[in-house]
Amino acid sequence: MRLNRLTVLLFMGLFIVSGCGFFEPRQTRRGTPEALYQLGYENYHERNYKKAIEAFQRVQELYPLSNLALMAELGIADSYYSNEDYAEAEMSYEDFMNLHPTNDNLPYVMYQIAMCHYNQMSGIDRDQSETLKARESFERLIARFPDSKFSFMAEKQLRDCKRRLGEHEFYVGQFYYRLGKYKSALRRFEYAAREYAGIGMDYKLQYFIKETKARIDEEATEGKTDDGKSKIGK
Repeated sequence: MRLNRLTVLLFMGLFIVSGCGFFEPRQTRRGTPEALYQLGYENYHERNYKKAIEAFQRVQELYPLSNLALMAELGIADSYYSNEDYAEAEMSYEDFMNLHPTNDNLPYVMYQIAMCHYNQMSGIDRDQSETLKARESFERLIARFPDSKFSFMAEKQLRDCKRRLGEHEFYVGQFYYRLGKYKSALRRFEYAAREYAGIGMDYKLQYFIKETKARIDEEATEGKTDDGKSKIGK
């Protein structure tokens, strides 16, 4: 399912620049940039991403002044992405963005960079570094190109990132709550309630905030520390 969606996205941005469709069914002369690019395009759609990258790289190396060299540059990044080699894909998209800072395909490129992180997000019980990077990347895209169709697409993924981050905070908070570390739990619950409001977690967060505060008050009444140890004699 992911690959089908990627096929739709592949080179979506490229033809903003070129103003034309893919190669029409006609023979292209061998040894031309058009023939090499078409070879890369065909290999991509056959999911032979390694050969696609090789063909696109040859376009860049042999015909650096051709309009197809820029298209091949994105073709390389898209091939890495569809092959789920997200580290290489991100570097390729970043290189394109740095080399062509005013290119019309920038919204597409920024969206793909964000998706590189989005596709590597872990479960809520694991480290959320990739989720944070995805969130930041989607937010940069939306802030810079608010009217882009890619920003519209990014809104859904951004909401999912926030939900995951909020669920992670809630998961950690529950962990502390079960251990009786109520002050630590409360900090997590309150942070999640403040930072991730309106994404479907409000009710349960308010419930646990109330319950955690009640436990803290009980401990204060009983003269105990957050670790459950008596303060008497200290």
